[in-house]
Amino acid sequence: MPQQDIYRSPSGRQLLLDSYRAQLAAWPGTPEQRHVPTPEGETFVVSAGPATAPPLVLLHGSGSNSAQWVARFTELIPYFRVHAVDIIGEPGLSAPSRPDPGTDRYAVWLDAVLDQLGLTEVAIMGYSLGSWLALDYAIRRPARVHRLALTCPPGLSRPLKGYLLKAVLLAPFGRWGKRRTVIGMLGRELSTVDLDAVVEHTVRMSTHYRHRGGELPVFTDDELANLNIPLHVVVGADDVMWDAAITKQRLETHAPRATVHLLPGIGHLVPPQDSELEFLTAEGSRHG
Repeated sequence: MPQQDIYRSPSGRQLLLDSYRAQLAAWPGTPEQRHVPTPEGETFVVSAGPATAPPLVLLHGSGSNSAQWVARFTELIPYFRVHAVDIIGEPGLSAPSRPDPGTDRYAVWLDAVLDQLGLTEVAIMGYSLGSWLALDYAIRRPARVHRLALTCPPGLSRPLKGYLLKAVLLAPFGRWGKRRTVIGMLGRELSTVDLDAVVEHTVRMSTHYRHRGGELPVFTDDELANLNIPLHVVVGADDVMWDAAITKQRLETHAPRATVHLLPGIGHLVPPQDSELEFLTAEGSRHG
């Protein structure tokens, strides 16, 4: 897919990427930035933390990029060599490729990223789309993943259609409609979220970027049962995009080492949880 096709216009692409580069320039400290070659095109990675620390790969959500993690680097880098990866086909600095998620092409892509980073085995923290990619990779490459910290993972239930319908109906109402859509995503507990910032981000992305179409494959019971690694999963009980109760039930029933935290009053936009760092550091040092 040509690069401009994931954006609504060349000028919109430029605006979003200029904004992202400005965020990267303001990133605290001096994280390393690089492009690594993969079969899907170049992939952009932001890395920081001690070179000898255990590796942690971060995979952001849809309609986003590694700037999603900027506030968490300070928390994570005392313990890990952190690698925030711009997912291909998203509004970051990686290639615009969007492989069929029903194939192994995303796993082959992540193989190449890890190989280029010199990593054999990693822990992965993922959010939404990034959580799906982390699960898919751990299922396909069990020897390369030893721990997963996931937030609002797709692939455990079918998408909830009601939210998508409301978003479509609200779209013609401009910023007010986007604000109502975002509030629907947040759930009842809004005190931990900068609503204006989230609305601004949502409006900017929907104006200039084409979100992915189609549904992500749902993982089978057998695939989940073969995930013999610790999983820490955080789900908003009021998630309007995927069924939180089914997510919790399937993981607790089929994934032998999964712990699921269902957060009351929280929707799809989940604030950082202290339990994630506790989980990731529970094993002590691991090296890739």
